[in-house]
Amino acid sequence: MRGVAAFAFAILALLATTHAHADKVRDLAQVAGVRSNQLIGYGLVVGLDGSGDQTTQAPFTTQSLENMLQQFGVTIPASARPQLKNAAAVTITAELPPFAKPGQTIDITVASIGNAKSIRGGELLMAPLRGADGNTYAIAQGSVVVGGVSAQGKSGSSVQVNISASGRIPNGATVERSVASSFSQGGDLMLNLNTPDFITSSRIADAINRAYGAGTARAQDGGSVVVRGPVDASQKVAWLGAIQALEVTPGDAPARVVVNSRTGTVVIGSDVRVSAAAVAHGAIQVTISEQPAVSQPNAFGQGQTAVVPNSSVSVSEDGGHMFKFGPGASLDSIVRAVNQVGAAPSDLISILQALKQAGALHAELVVI
Repeated sequence: MRGVAAFAFAILALLATTHAHADKVRDLAQVAGVRSNQLIGYGLVVGLDGSGDQTTQAPFTTQSLENMLQQFGVTIPASARPQLKNAAAVTITAELPPFAKPGQTIDITVASIGNAKSIRGGELLMAPLRGADGNTYAIAQGSVVVGGVSAQGKSGSSVQVNISASGRIPNGATVERSVASSFSQGGDLMLNLNTPDFITSSRIADAINRAYGAGTARAQDGGSVVVRGPVDASQKVAWLGAIQALEVTPGDAPARVVVNSRTGTVVIGSDVRVSAAAVAHGAIQVTISEQPAVSQPNAFGQGQTAVVPNSSVSVSEDGGHMFKFGPGASLDSIVRAVNQVGAAPSDLISILQALKQAGALHAELVVI
């Protein structure tokens, strides 16, 4: 674990020493109004090998299948209650990209909402995908591809790798309706930055003005750049393509430390600085052992045999380390000090939080 942490910190240090480079405008900003839309649907996955929903706990699966069969003229008697272990009720989600036209295909994600153990090898029956307005924009159907593996024995022992109750269907939905867009209309273009930054916004406007004349673009704020649109609306596509191909050097990233407390991942930005501080890093171990003893009364005594608790408690502090950061210590100094003491990522999280509380960490500490 410590070797992995040292390697990760070394990679971060290497990335921190790289110089700023120019990016294309298309990688820094998106065109306002050109966006994707989320779709959702409900359907049935059939053909499972006994790993589907248990109808006693997921009655909606049986109800959904009965409704589907009625559409084909098949009526199930009211007294019959089929046990559908080979079917599972699922939700279907997809992302409809901008400018998608009827007839094109998109990928979909299928996830069980019942108690199905696995949907591996299942077939999704035709299901509509609706948008937030309630209209149907795509029709989904196809074979589910599952990346997880699960197995269970008769004794109850089981093993599982990843998740097998959800999967994907590449090109599993066909677009039936396109989303209206205002892009084809005339007027100015608005570029919204992926990461709002006043320097980046100003540099994008300057690059467009140098290429196409003063007054062509202006930075509205730290997150948006307004670009004058062409007189002929039919030239809007070519005009925007030329602007997106321009190269701009973005502003420096803010000094920030991102900590994932669940996985122990720590990402340190290149501009992070630490004031002069001393950090003590140690491992306190508390050991408690129980060795109960039996107390026997005398041969002619009136007492009773009893169990007497006998506890042994010891406290030790081994492997303690203390290191010092000089004033203005950079990312390289932090990585070097942490690697020298062999601290794990979880230890580094505690160190960074302590430095922030002491006012010695000059960066934004983000915990996710």
